[in-house]
Amino acid sequence: MNTILSNGTPISYKIYGEGPATLLFVHGSFIDQTYWKEQVSFFKEKYCVVTMDLAGHGESGTNREEWTLQGMAEDVVNLIKELKLKNVILIGHSLGANLILMAASAYPDPVIGFIAVDNFKNLATPLPPEYESQVDEIIAGSQKAYADTNEHYARMVLLTPQTPQWIADKIVAAYRNSYELMGQQTLPQFFVMDRIERAALPLLKTKMNLINVNYMPTNVEALEQNAVNGYALIEIAGTCHYPMLESPKALNEALDEVIDGVLEQKESVRV
Repeated sequence: MNTILSNGTPISYKIYGEGPATLLFVHGSFIDQTYWKEQVSFFKEKYCVVTMDLAGHGESGTNREEWTLQGMAEDVVNLIKELKLKNVILIGHSLGANLILMAASAYPDPVIGFIAVDNFKNLATPLPPEYESQVDEIIAGSQKAYADTNEHYARMVLLTPQTPQWIADKIVAAYRNSYELMGQQTLPQFFVMDRIERAALPLLKTKMNLINVNYMPTNVEALEQNAVNGYALIEIAGTCHYPMLESPKALNEALDEVIDGVLEQKESVRV
């Protein structure tokens, strides 16, 4: 197992292949880097591909007293620095997309591209006031019945009745079995993500490329208002938040298209 030490915590990573760019894949909440296996297989012949387990996830360490999204974003930056990665295209799913936004804003120099997978559907937009009581209930529930609350959230927000059963079972198990202290401390931060996004967006130097699943619509108006360096949106068909499981071929094709565009733009700028 390859690891670096970041904020005192071992961060597990894997690296494959070589090429003109480095694709750094960052997974979402309560899952791990193995979810990217179809992307690794597809892209490792053309590019350097790096995957990582966020702290408290997968094979990375759990030895933190304080769990913050800022700390997890710093882990992404520290991996880039430690491995001396260049020409980095950041690819983040769900929470991973928020973390790469924070990382790219804090350490922009090696980053040439930014791709979010099924996130920023209401970019920099606060939750409506009528949801505040539900948020309070979810946070309180996480403290009292962590596994049950996580399962309820996954079924309510991330899955649909049409989601293939094997995917639903896999996600529910991942959410129920996630590291409790990390989950309890990071959960309240999810509900103020609009503030984090508003702080990071002015510092992002690349266009936001989004590949979203159409089971839940994307608020294009919010993108137009808040994506300061522009955006591009590709929507793919699906019934849940996990296209790498449900539609890996469609996701790979969309990623390939976006990556080609990033490299073409980089080449045209250099010329």
